Amino acid sequence: MTTKRHNYVKHATLAVDRPLEEVFAFFSDAFNLQRITPPWVGFRILTPPPIEMRVGTLIDYQIKLHGLPVRWRTRICEWQPPHRFVDEQLRGPYKRWRHEHTFEQIDGVTLCRDTVEYAVPGGPLAPLIHRLLVKRDVDRIFGFRMRALLDHFETLDTPQQTA
Repeated sequence: MTTKRHNYVKHATLAVDRPLEEVFAFFSDAFNLQRITPPWVGFRILTPPPIEMRVGTLIDYQIKLHGLPVRWRTRICEWQPPHRFVDEQLRGPYKRWRHEHTFEQIDGVTLCRDTVEYAVPGGPLAPLIHRLLVKRDVDRIFGFRMRALLDHFETLDTPQQTA
């Protein structure tokens, strides 16, 4: 979805047949991010363990974008266990990246929602860069992430994604 000024939003939702606290605990361990990121991204956490998740926590990563290594730093800007947290890019490949994770227990099932608001660098070429490269990459990464979470948690249903 496109909004004003070449900002984009990615939504993903997954129902997990596990207790809320267990699901949140998985997501609150920064090192699990590597488990749910596709190998082709070359994702590595550079911040040494342990990483205490809370407001203000900084996490440094390295990823590969089309084979080129890129450093990425995020900050946890909101932390509300076991229902919600938000990380924002301070340095990295995007002009803007804000990722909200929410968790809600409904009838014994935990609903995990991701909302990513992002902007692509490139000035007047940003819409073209997004259409040709970035949107496809973000969709592939979240597709892998949903399948990896399904494998990990043995969920009740298939992942739902909306663009």
